[in-house]
Amino acid sequence: MNETQIKEKLKNYAEILNSLYSAGIVRTYNNPVGDYAEWIVSMKLGLELQKNSAAGFDALDKGTGLRYQVKSRWMHPGKNSRQLNVIRNYDKKPFDYLVAVIFGVDFDVEEAYLIPHEIIEKYFPQNKHQNGIVITLTNDFVSDPQVKDIKVKLM
Repeated sequence: MNETQIKEKLKNYAEILNSLYSAGIVRTYNNPVGDYAEWIVSMKLGLELQKNSAAGFDALDKGTGLRYQVKSRWMHPGKNSRQLNVIRNYDKKPFDYLVAVIFGVDFDVEEAYLIPHEIIEKYFPQNKHQNGIVITLTNDFVSDPQVKDIKVKLM
């Protein structure tokens, strides 16, 4: 790929990202995977997406007051890890539920789980190096009876 082709692809990426931002689907110009997951979860579950400054949670159920943190992973070619980004300040209980979303290569929802806050520490210890809890969607974790498969709700 030559320099002209590279610039053309980056220009296309910028146009797509600007379009997603203008439509309110992504909220930052960072990697759009996390913003897209937050948007789709809020739309499909009827939650109010919070401002980026809301510490520790991404969406709110206005009827119940329950707070939802959304973490996601895009399984692009060459990526098969089901590890999510770090959760900080877990002990302060900034959210009631974690929604974990795994996107397939074409951004279809491949997996989605509703996870109560209180069971996370049962499976994952505090990671001092990461200064938080790092969750990997292992089979034993997602098979816990308290973890609800919500893939159908997000399709």
